[in-house]
Amino acid sequence: MKLPIVVYPDKRLKEISKEVAVFDTALHTFLDDMYESMMSSNGIGLAAIQVANPIRVLIVSLPDEEGNQSKESLLEVINPRIVSSKGSIFYQEGCLSVPGFYEDIERFESIELEYQDRYGEVHMLEAEELLSIALQHEIEHLQGKLFIEKLSYSRRKKFEKEYKKKLKENKK
Repeated sequence: MKLPIVVYPDKRLKEISKEVAVFDTALHTFLDDMYESMMSSNGIGLAAIQVANPIRVLIVSLPDEEGNQSKESLLEVINPRIVSSKGSIFYQEGCLSVPGFYEDIERFESIELEYQDRYGEVHMLEAEELLSIALQHEIEHLQGKLFIEKLSYSRRKKFEKEYKKKLKENKK
């Protein structure tokens, strides 16, 4: 079932997500629904809070060389914890909760991540470049933060002005 995406400036995006303790069929169904929602919105990542569920769950599906995303490449990440990070990289990010806005954001180039899968099994993952960026972006959602908060003060003010103008135009 496709879930509606929560869009900025909705206050629910500021909520800090809670740890997942129960790994049951309800969680599995929710993960499947998240995947359907992300794919129908042409996203590469989605945090549970973006579909109004404040739990520490995110999914990432990077496109292959041909630009295709397959269910086999889907990464389901529950209760993520960044164990280590290295380097620095800038990447133009967008967000399903901030539609139509893209900005260069600085992130760690690589991270080591500890997380649980849909069955509660613990895994370690070393992620670099786009996968690292996508995971960091989604983990920030779980902490009630959006990528636009990483903008400089002047760029953030410009964004707010542009975004409010765009929202007014869309209502007409």
